[in-house]
Amino acid sequence: MNPPARARRPFLRGGLLLALALFTPPLPAADPTAGPPTVVFLGDSLTAGYGLADPASEAYPALIAERLRAARAPWKVVNAGISGDTTAGGLRRIDWTLRAPVDVLVVALGANDGLRGVDPAVTAANLRGIIKRARARHPAVRILLAGMQLPPELGAAHTAAFARVFPDVAAATGSALVPFLLAGVGGDPALNLGDRIHPNAAGHAVMAATVWTHLEPLLAQ
Repeated sequence: MNPPARARRPFLRGGLLLALALFTPPLPAADPTAGPPTVVFLGDSLTAGYGLADPASEAYPALIAERLRAARAPWKVVNAGISGDTTAGGLRRIDWTLRAPVDVLVVALGANDGLRGVDPAVTAANLRGIIKRARARHPAVRILLAGMQLPPELGAAHTAAFARVFPDVAAATGSALVPFLLAGVGGDPALNLGDRIHPNAAGHAVMAATVWTHLEPLLAQ
């Protein structure tokens, strides 16, 4: 025996709500583990801030981090600079360095290769290897390669071949390029420590401005 129409309405309403509950796909839940976008600086003593009173606040990656904080940009900055490191060392540690997600990788290695007389072809191969491994782990990573130059005392042929490494690798890998990390700093006693090799705090401020010019467009992507 069918119930009257008025009595059937609650059953119909209840059935409709049950159907919606069963067949409406749930909204995707937010990932509680997702963190801010990350930029990693893979470098040597120039990146680590060798000789500074407080590298954690004075090295150029820290100054870039401060610039991002001032702009309320939600970026995490990781300084993976190790004093004395070479491109070979960077290649050995790149997988460990990038074990966590990274959105932009700044590769600032090669100065120690040049000072030690490493064949520029080897330096170029190591840089290409670093970039290849970074993209294998994080396919969407954007790469910024920091170029380096050597003092003329090391010989014209070697310094010229070394200087070509960075634009050639950047072009071959589709990476962005800082033409010279120490632009405006190298050779200036007022911007370097007593060793005339490592920048002081004022020198790092100039480096930060130089890197920022080429880094900002990658962060905006």
